[in-house]
Amino acid sequence: MSSEQQSGKMWSGRFREPLDAEFEAWQRSILFDWRLLNEEIAASKAHAAALKAAGVLTPAELDTLRNALDTIARDHSTEAGNAAVRDHPTAEDIHHFVELSLVKLVGPLGLKLHTGRSRNEQIATDLRLYVRGQIRLVISALLAWANALVAQAQACGDSVMPSYTHLQRAEPVLIAHWLLAYVQMVLRDVTRLQDCAARLNYCPLGSGAVAGATLALDRTIAAHELGFAAPTVNSMDATSDRDFVLEYLQALTLVGLHLSRFAEELTLFATAEFNFVNLPEAFSTGSSAMPQKKNPDLTELLRAKVGRIQGAAQAVTLQLKGLPLAYNKDMQETQEPAFQVEFVPQMIALVARFTSALQFNTERMRVAASTGYLNAMAAATYLVHKGIPFRAAHEKIGNAVRYAIEKGVELGDLSLQELRQFGDEFAEDFFPAVTLTATLDCHDVIGGTARERVRTALTEASERIAALSAMQSQEAAHAGA
Repeated sequence: MSSEQQSGKMWSGRFREPLDAEFEAWQRSILFDWRLLNEEIAASKAHAAALKAAGVLTPAELDTLRNALDTIARDHSTEAGNAAVRDHPTAEDIHHFVELSLVKLVGPLGLKLHTGRSRNEQIATDLRLYVRGQIRLVISALLAWANALVAQAQACGDSVMPSYTHLQRAEPVLIAHWLLAYVQMVLRDVTRLQDCAARLNYCPLGSGAVAGATLALDRTIAAHELGFAAPTVNSMDATSDRDFVLEYLQALTLVGLHLSRFAEELTLFATAEFNFVNLPEAFSTGSSAMPQKKNPDLTELLRAKVGRIQGAAQAVTLQLKGLPLAYNKDMQETQEPAFQVEFVPQMIALVARFTSALQFNTERMRVAASTGYLNAMAAATYLVHKGIPFRAAHEKIGNAVRYAIEKGVELGDLSLQELRQFGDEFAEDFFPAVTLTATLDCHDVIGGTARERVRTALTEASERIAALSAMQSQEAAHAGA
């Protein structure tokens, strides 16, 4: 069989026998890597600029190729265009598709573009561009959610709720303090993704198949055009590195984990037993059998999605384990897990809108925070200020709580005479020390739920989100997004 009979394959010169038809269909990656068309176009234009600088292409040829590449991107920018790429009858992968399309538009000049280039470096570049773009989308969505959390915290003002340890009521906190806990998780997620983006932001173009390009290409040209910090420094590492895919998926796993924790708390808080939150109807569904139901479908699905994300990360871990240097066909399998989490930015955007629509039953939460001896630690602290060692104060207040439970009253409802059976240190100033506001404000430390501390924390969180948003905009502009 001649090379021409091998359906225009990029590697057919060495082969004489046709591929097994079923194997040929089975090993094609165009069915999923069609998503990388824009990245492949951008990388090809950058490579063409490097070829022109090396004297391989004339200025006119460069313009012709770049215009043709833009035409390919434009012609396949719709859903129908995407389908045409995915369903191409002969293209093995996105690189092959672009080459075939280029030759169709400009003739033999299209074949010139592959000079000094390997598909190994192409896919490494395309994937970096793709993951970098996805990170931007995720970070933007996370910052929108952080803003929604802060806005709710500001709206809640000094409203209180119980905090929990072991799912048992612990101490009163401001609702804003609880919301800001999730803001901190989001901000960690943002910086984690930024770190990932910084580590992957090096350009593999010019690495060749494994040992580096065989032409004296100026690799900084392509790197600069694509918004990378610099070229990669080792060709073997560049063509076989998929750390960035795994790191991205692992970072997303933590995003999903934080979303799942938020979802679980709201699912609980929306039950009749808690009745802390009214679920927004726009994000809830009903029962086909029970007319009264309003089900928390959004939060339940959020809990489940982390499994898909973690599954993708685990798949890539196992795909990379034990691979020798450099490129191996196994790496083709690292693409689909990255594509399978494209739902994450939309999911976070939904959570942001859901968060904005939440309505807290603040009176119910205040009552829950005011009963059940949640001021016991503040009471022990009162005794500490009287010079009692904390362990002894803990024992005295524990005895007082047991007495109050048996009597069916709160600590603040005990008389001074009743309190003094547990210690002579109790005085009239005990009662203002264990009010709800005093219990909040005794946590007057950085990171505490004292009202002034939370107001400061809200201001600082707003400023940090604004700074991260500005940084995100600058980085997107620098990368040519």
